[in-house]
Amino acid sequence: MLIKVIMVAFVGGILCVDKILVQALVSRPIVIAPVVGLLLNNPYTGLIVGAFVELFWIDRIPIGNYIPPNDAVVALLITAASILAGQEIGHFSRELISLSFLIFVPFGVLFQKIEVMIIESNYALSEAAILDAKRANVRGITAKHLWGLMKNFLSTTAFIFVSLLLGIVALVHVFPLLPAFIIKTLTIIYLFLPVLGIAVAINTIKQRHIVPVFCAVSLVVLIILEWL
Repeated sequence: MLIKVIMVAFVGGILCVDKILVQALVSRPIVIAPVVGLLLNNPYTGLIVGAFVELFWIDRIPIGNYIPPNDAVVALLITAASILAGQEIGHFSRELISLSFLIFVPFGVLFQKIEVMIIESNYALSEAAILDAKRANVRGITAKHLWGLMKNFLSTTAFIFVSLLLGIVALVHVFPLLPAFIIKTLTIIYLFLPVLGIAVAINTIKQRHIVPVFCAVSLVVLIILEWL
């Protein structure tokens, strides 16, 4: 399991760098969660989690100096933790996904604080790069850009590794001990998640109509497949 956690953390760190480098949208939950699910031989869970998380925070967009909660990290943690914990326990269930949601959604806000600190720490690099530009020091400029990217990669990878490892341990030890009524509650939460996500999408459809509609349609199809 430790090797799988390291692999997920490394891949997640690489994909999340896309937010500040290429910006090809591979760091979106609807992409990163299925990729992680595919790595762990459970792409269906990745599709479900990615669609849910994408809709939850679709109205939180980075405008100006606002840094939204990191939905990509949340989607990755929920997907990987629920799959790996299920493998450790010996069976996988929808209730395990629900419990993972309850545990890891606050981690998006926590990593938001870390991202803000990283951005603030990059101000000094920017000022130093300006000085290098005045001196025509191309290598200095390149080094400072690469160090800024490396800080983002290392912090994201470390956060995913520690959070995922602790989350899996918690799920493996807590989930088997839950009474029947808690399991039923988690089942209801799982069925309520798409309703909540679609409600958020409908609320923002006038602002960003393409992604919410796409995710909502995907959810409807996946729910039909789930019931069938």
